[in-house]
Parts: sequence; C-alpha cells; structure tokens
Amino acid sequence: MAGIFITFEGTEGCGKSTHIKRLATCLEDEGHTVCTLREPGGTESGEEIRELLKHGPDNLTPEAELLLMNASRAQLVREVIRPALAAGEVVLCDRFYDSTTVYQGAGRGLDTVHVRTVIDFAVAETHPDLTILLKIPLKISEKRRAKRYGSDRFESANREFFERIEAGYAALSKATPDRIKAIDANRPLENVQADIMAAVSTALKIADSR
Repeated sequence: MAGIFITFEGTEGCGKSTHIKRLATCLEDEGHTVCTLREPGGTESGEEIRELLKHGPDNLTPEAELLLMNASRAQLVREVIRPALAAGEVVLCDRFYDSTTVYQGAGRGLDTVHVRTVIDFAVAETHPDLTILLKIPLKISEKRRAKRYGSDRFESANREFFERIEAGYAALSKATPDRIKAIDANRPLENVQADIMAAVSTALKIADSR
C-alpha cells in the first residue's frame, strides 16, 4: 500500500491528541504501520523550536513565529514524513500547515501570500491526503484551556485571537472541502471516532487504488 498522510487540526482543547491515539490503535489493529507526529516538533531540532515557540519570550513576533514554525516543518518533512510515506506507513500528524495559515495568518494577522510562500518553501510537494478538522464551540475550548496547568503562549491568547482562529478554520474548510473533513467534536467520544474512522477508511481506499 502507498503511504498516506493524515493531519489533525482544530482550536486548543478540541481533542486532537486523544483522537490521534485512538485512531493509531485502530489502524495498528488492522495491520497498518503508523507513524504519529506533532507540530511543531517531531525531530530533535523541531522539539527545541517547539519549546521556544510555546514557552519563549512574549515579544516573539508573528514573523518570527512563521519562520520558526516552518523551520521545524521543513526538517520534519524531510527527516520523518517523506521516508515514512515512502515505506508505506500511515502518517498521523497533530497539526500541519493549516495551523500556520490559521494561527499566524488569521490569528496574528500576517499577509496570507507571505504565509503561503513560506509554507510552500518548507513543504514543497508534501501535502496531506486528508485533514480531520475537529470543531468545538469557543466556550468549550475556553473551559478546557482554563483547566490546563501552565498555559503556553498560544493557549493564553485572548478571546479575539481565538475568534479569528475559529473564522480561519471555517474559511479553510469551505475552501478545501475535498481534503478537509470537518467533524463536530462536541459529542460523545465514540461518535466522533466513528466519523473519523469513516473518513480515514475512505482515504485509505483511495490510497490503495493509486
């Protein structure tokens, strides 16, 4: 089977980590080799960049965020993602370039053309086959973030920032419906997981036919 690249997106507290773990277990039970990753991070250098981005100085500029995010991404794509796909693995990534489009573009207000140019340089021809967008109401996200210990630079942003994030994801989902599968994550875990598995099963069939 050809490798397949699946990314998970959504605002803070939407359940990405939980659903990636559950999906990985299901796929491994079916006999797939699964590679699970996160962004920023996933490599030695990427994890160092992640620490800077999430817990670095408050005056880190949006432009610096954009470049650091994509430095981590460029390394991850070449060191891990491409080799895993070439080996026929299912790659599950907690965030990818849609997060940059939304967080640094819509959220931080950077010019979308500049954001896209940097992303394209970082990833070249490597793009997700499927993106699962987990959607929850903003008030639920706020409650979950409030319960977390030691919020990072992004989680501690104001409500207006997350309103822009929500709008950014809605626009992305509308613009690329063939790739992005929006799923209501404000439901029982089993219901959400069933919808994720249905979307992934379809993507796997397409990958098998290539």
